[in-house]
Amino acid sequence: MTESHTAVARSVADLVRQAQGGDVPARDQLITGHLSLIYNVIGRALHGHPDVDDLVQDSMLQAINGLGGLRDPERFRSWLVAIAYRRVQMHMRSRKMTLTRHLPEPVDVPDPVGDFAERTTAELVVAEQRRELAEAARWLEAGDRELLGLWWQEASGDLTRAELAAVLDVSAKHAAVKVQRMKAQLDLSRGVVRALRAKPLCTELSGMIRLWDGTADSVWRKRLGRHVRDCPKCRVHQSGMVSPERLLLGFAALPVPVALWAGIQAAVQGGAATPALVTGTSLVAHVQSLAHHKGLMAAAVAATVAAGGGLTLAVVNEPEAPASLGPALTITASPGVTATAGPSTAASPGVSAASAAPKATPADRAAPGLGVSGADVYVAPNGSDDGDGSLARPFASVAKAVSVVKPGQTIALRGGTYRPTSPISISTSGTASQRVTLSGYGSERAVIDASGIPADQWAITQRASHWTVRDIEVTGARNATWTCLACTNNVFERLAVHDNAGVGLMLRNDGTTGNQVLDSDFYANRGSGLSVQFGAGEGNTLRGNRVFRNGQDGIDLGSFRGRVSVQHNWSYRNGANGFALGGGTPAVNAAHTLRHNASWGNSGHGFVDEGNTAAIELGNNTAFRNTGLGFALSTAPAVLRNNVAVGNAQGENSLSAGAKPSDNSWQAPRFTETSFRSVDPAAAEGPRTARAGLPGTTYLSTGNGMGASMSDS
Repeated sequence: MTESHTAVARSVADLVRQAQGGDVPARDQLITGHLSLIYNVIGRALHGHPDVDDLVQDSMLQAINGLGGLRDPERFRSWLVAIAYRRVQMHMRSRKMTLTRHLPEPVDVPDPVGDFAERTTAELVVAEQRRELAEAARWLEAGDRELLGLWWQEASGDLTRAELAAVLDVSAKHAAVKVQRMKAQLDLSRGVVRALRAKPLCTELSGMIRLWDGTADSVWRKRLGRHVRDCPKCRVHQSGMVSPERLLLGFAALPVPVALWAGIQAAVQGGAATPALVTGTSLVAHVQSLAHHKGLMAAAVAATVAAGGGLTLAVVNEPEAPASLGPALTITASPGVTATAGPSTAASPGVSAASAAPKATPADRAAPGLGVSGADVYVAPNGSDDGDGSLARPFASVAKAVSVVKPGQTIALRGGTYRPTSPISISTSGTASQRVTLSGYGSERAVIDASGIPADQWAITQRASHWTVRDIEVTGARNATWTCLACTNNVFERLAVHDNAGVGLMLRNDGTTGNQVLDSDFYANRGSGLSVQFGAGEGNTLRGNRVFRNGQDGIDLGSFRGRVSVQHNWSYRNGANGFALGGGTPAVNAAHTLRHNASWGNSGHGFVDEGNTAAIELGNNTAFRNTGLGFALSTAPAVLRNNVAVGNAQGENSLSAGAKPSDNSWQAPRFTETSFRSVDPAAAEGPRTARAGLPGTTYLSTGNGMGASMSDS
C-alpha cells in the first residue's frame, strides 16, 4: 500500500471509529465519500441494469447497519466493496434462476455482469483504441468481465491491490495472477477485434467466419484467437497496442444519480438503519455538486434531433382485416384534436437509463393527439379503484380497468404516469365484431411506469384476443415488458416501449395468429425490441415500426414456426442483429417475408437467418454499415431480389448454396454509398409524422427501385 493510500486508510479508520461511537456527521462523511465508488462497482458490473440504484442503496444500508460489527476499521473500504460485490453475485444468480423458471423455452437472458464498456461505447469516441478495448471486453467470460470492472477501480486509484484481493477473498499474489490472466484474455480479444476490422480481411479469416453468427463467445474467441496468433498477416495487428491501464484511465466515472440520495434518506428515516444519515451540510453540498455534474453530463450526451429535408409522407398503417374480421378497421384522430410535434431531444446511442423513473418524451415518440375521444371505462393517475370508471370518477389502475372491461368496450387512459406495483394481467377477450380497445385519451400522454413491479415477474401479460392497444408509452419494466401469449387478431399500434430490462413486446406460444404491430417505436430495452418467438401461427404482421438502441436483436423471430410478414420496419444501432429470422434448437423452418426494411449501425448482422432452413423471401431491403455482414443467410435457401448491402464491416453477404439472389446491389456494377440519395440518418431517427407514420427522409433511398423505399406505403 502506498504512503498516500495508508494515510487515506487511517483517515477512513478514524471516521469509522467515530461513527461506531455514535458520531452521525462522521457516518455521513463515510457514506458520502464512498457512494461514488460503490455506484461505479455495481453500475459497471451490472451493465447499467435498472436494479443498480436499488442494489447500491441496499449495499449502503447494509453497511450502515453492520458498521458496529466491523472489527478492523482499516478494512472499511474493502469490507464495503465486498458487500457490494456479494450483492452483485446474488443478483446475478437470482435473476438467471427467475428468468429460467418463468421462461421455459430457450431465451437470450441479458448478461447482468456485462462489462461497462458495452454501455458506454458510444461515448468513447476520443481514441480508436478505447473503442477497440470496449468491443474486446464483450468477448470476455462473465468472471473476467466482473474482474475487469473491479480492476478498473484499481487502475483509476479508487481501490488498492490489497483491497481488490480482499474483495475476491484471495491473497494479493493470487489476485495478481487472476488480473494478469484477465488482461491476457483482453489483449487476445483486442487482437481478434483488430483482425476482424482489417481491410482487406485476411482470406483465411474471411473463410473461417462465413458460418459465424456474430456472437462474441468463448468458443469463437479461442478459435479466432488461435488464428490471429498463427497467421502472419493477422499477427501484425497486435503490434502497437497501448496498455489497457492507460486506456481505462480515459474512461469517465459514472455520475451518481441525485435521486439515489433521496432513496437512502427515506430508507434510513423509515427505520432501515439507526440515526438519520442525511443531516450534514457536507451532504447537501455534495448533492448539489452531483446535480451540477449530472446536468453537465446530460448536456454533453444529449443530441438534438432535427428533421431533415426531402420527401415528407404522412402515411399511417391502418390495421389489416384478418379473415375473421371482415372490413378493415379505420381509426382516426379524435375530432377537434390538433396533432402537434414540438422540439425535443433524443439520448445519444448507447446511453441507457439506469434509473427506474420514466424518461421525458424523446423525439422518437409518436406525436400526441391520436387517442380516443370517448370511452366506456376511464383511468386516471388521480382516480380511485373504488370509483365507477366514469369520466367523473375514473379508476386509478390499469389492472382494475382491464379486469372489468367487456367485449366491445373502450378503455381510455388519461394523461399522466401510472405506477403499478404488481403485474398486469389481461385475460378478457373481445370478439370479431366487438373488439376491446385500450388507448390513450385525446392529446394526453399516458405512461405506464412498470419499475415498481418485482423483477421476477413479467410486467404485462396478455392472454386475450381481439384487442386494439394504441397510443400508450411503457417504460421501466424490470423483466419482460409486454408479453402476449397465444393471442389472436390483436393490433398494437403507435406505442412507445423503451428503457425496459427485458424484451419490449413479445408475441409467443402456439396459436399466435393474425396479430399486427404497427407504427410503434421500441428502443433502449435491454433485451430485443420486438419479437415473435417460441410458438407457431400464421398471419402475423410487423409494419412501420422502428426498433433501435436495444441491447440485443432489433426484431427477433427466433424459434417461431409460422410465416411472419415484416414490412417497412427500420432497425438500427442495436446491440446485436438488426433482423434475426430464425434460431432455436432444433432450428425452425419458417419462410418469413421481408419487404422494404432497413437495418443500419447494428453491432451484429443486418439480416441473419440464425439456422432457419426455410426459403425466406427478402425483397427491397437495405443493410448499411452494420458491424457484421449485411445479409448473413448461410443456411436458408433464401430468395433475394433488389436488396442493397453497402459498408458492412464483415462483408455484404454470405449466402447458402441454395440461395437464389437476383438484381441485388452486390450483383450490380459499382454500387457504393454514393448510390444513396443521402447517408445522413438524422431525419430517419427523428420525430414521426403527426399521424405517427415513419418520418419522411431520403436516407438510404436509391431512387432506382433497389433497396428499401424508406417510406411507409
